[in-house]
Amino acid sequence: MKLEREAKLLRIFVGESDRHGGRPLYEAIVLEAKRQGLAGATVFKGFMGFGAHSRIHTAKVLQLSEDLPVMIEIVDTEERIRAFLPVLEGMVKEGLVTLEKVEVIRYRSR
Repeated sequence: MKLEREAKLLRIFVGESDRHGGRPLYEAIVLEAKRQGLAGATVFKGFMGFGAHSRIHTAKVLQLSEDLPVMIEIVDTEERIRAFLPVLEGMVKEGLVTLEKVEVIRYRSR
């Protein structure tokens, strides 16, 4: 797959304990993105954060949280990302979804 210089970055912020279809939400999103042929996806686990409910989620030893922040990033063409948005609508019940323009410098496989 060729990814042009201009693309879109889709960021999805959810909680580690969020679920969809019996599996972690972040896993369900990545697997669906792969199934739909998107260029790639990466999941990042946060150490600390808060969202719309203003509850602090942290990995500090004395304040163990079972719901650390998770961010999923997907980069692809605007057309493919926009086609994926309705799928996300049915999956992400709570969280934040953002979209921004990015410049792809290199996208290659071995």
